[in-house]
Amino acid sequence: MSPTSVVEAERKYDVDGAAAIPRLEDLPGVANVDKPVENKLEAVYFDTPDLRLASRKITLRRRTGGSDAGWHLKLPADNGDRREHHEALGKDGEGVPKTLQQLVRVYVRDSELVVVARLTTSRTIYRLRSKTGDVLADFSDDQVHAEILSPDQSSQQWREWELELGHGSRKLLDAGQKLMATAAAQPSRYASKLAHALGKRVPETSEHRVRNRKDPAGAVLLAYFDEQVHALIQQDPQVRLDAQDAVHKMRVATRRMRSALATYRTLLKDQDAVRFVRDELKWLAGVLGEARDAEVMHKRLKKMIDNEPSDLVLGPVARRVDIELGGHYKKAHTRVLEELGGQRYFQLVEKLEALLATADLSKTGKKAAGTVIPALVKKDVKRLHAAVVQARDNPAGTGDHPALHEARKDGKRLRYAAEAASAVFPKRASHIVDAAHDVQKVLGDHQDSIVTRTVLRRLGSQAFLQGENGFSYGRLHALEEAAALETERRFHAEWKKFPSLSLTK
Repeated sequence: MSPTSVVEAERKYDVDGAAAIPRLEDLPGVANVDKPVENKLEAVYFDTPDLRLASRKITLRRRTGGSDAGWHLKLPADNGDRREHHEALGKDGEGVPKTLQQLVRVYVRDSELVVVARLTTSRTIYRLRSKTGDVLADFSDDQVHAEILSPDQSSQQWREWELELGHGSRKLLDAGQKLMATAAAQPSRYASKLAHALGKRVPETSEHRVRNRKDPAGAVLLAYFDEQVHALIQQDPQVRLDAQDAVHKMRVATRRMRSALATYRTLLKDQDAVRFVRDELKWLAGVLGEARDAEVMHKRLKKMIDNEPSDLVLGPVARRVDIELGGHYKKAHTRVLEELGGQRYFQLVEKLEALLATADLSKTGKKAAGTVIPALVKKDVKRLHAAVVQARDNPAGTGDHPALHEARKDGKRLRYAAEAASAVFPKRASHIVDAAHDVQKVLGDHQDSIVTRTVLRRLGSQAFLQGENGFSYGRLHALEEAAALETERRFHAEWKKFPSLSLTK
């Protein structure tokens, strides 16, 4: 069973031990503040011996006391929030629940989880309510005592305030920061109590950034690559939970990295490492693609069936689609989970991180981005033009001619190359991204039609063998043929308006 989860939106504040609680009633929307409730919380924190979780601003703890006693795993989410996953308390000494272990497996890999700290918190909670009694937020006044057990032993104590959003808006959090300032409270330097306790023991994670066109061209690739490695790793727990669009987002991250390495490969010295990573990213994208394709086809066919007049849907068509593609997705997702638990995947993640940490730029990669990047993107523009010429000479019609397929892939490659270049050519790169995405999208619709027709032929044959009416599958197949012809026509018409693309003019 998957752990329960919520998105946690909160602000923490460092505060002097003698500071008085500010007037919480002054916060927007707050009509009443409940009488304070005192709790004693005791938490044991787990991490790898080299603090891999803490370095990623992840906390994994077992806490007793208070209303939410149990296991808590907090992972980074969007907007600086964190997604908190809960499991029941269980018995002391049973170890980290397997469900939570899986959610941090991409970080921990084969390392063990050990107790790194024990924190005791004397907490006073002030519940902030609206006129209708809804809980807008909780304000906590915490006196914290921390014992560090690994990698070395020490202890410390401090006071902090925490404003955690309930049903209130983010305006309340923003107003809270101004109110806390009146009591000389400052936004905390730490993302969590554990981070506060560990301090400088937490390894710093470096980020690749590009400031301007004078930076090395290789820095453009590494900055983009850094973003995509982060996206892949962040989606790993979501894929394991089968969260909506998680497989798609992880697959896109793999494709972006592989494509960027194709366009900008000459910027790195170690070409063997580049080839290895590209090959392994292709493998991972293929594993994810099987589940993603089943998901896309399922939605596409369900929509088509819903749009059909009821008198033209003969037999249990929707049910058969659900059984076929829903079952296919489950099998494919099971295989994804198997591969995400295997050594090949973990070795790929380690290789990606190593490439970022130790990448050696080539002679070309050390040159200024402003002079190198435009020429590399221009090659991808020419590549797309050549593919379109081939597609014009070899129309696909209702089939799947390789030329049209290559044009779609080249449009995608150009799009991702331009995305990376946007760090130093923001406006012109954005223009290229939009144009390339239009090509990718219209040809993607054509490819989806081809795959959908293959599914419909299979479903129609199965229906016939079961003694069902195959009329609806044939009708949907014909509609998809017509859609493919229209998509190809639209592509060639729109290509005539395709802009002249360049990063320099």
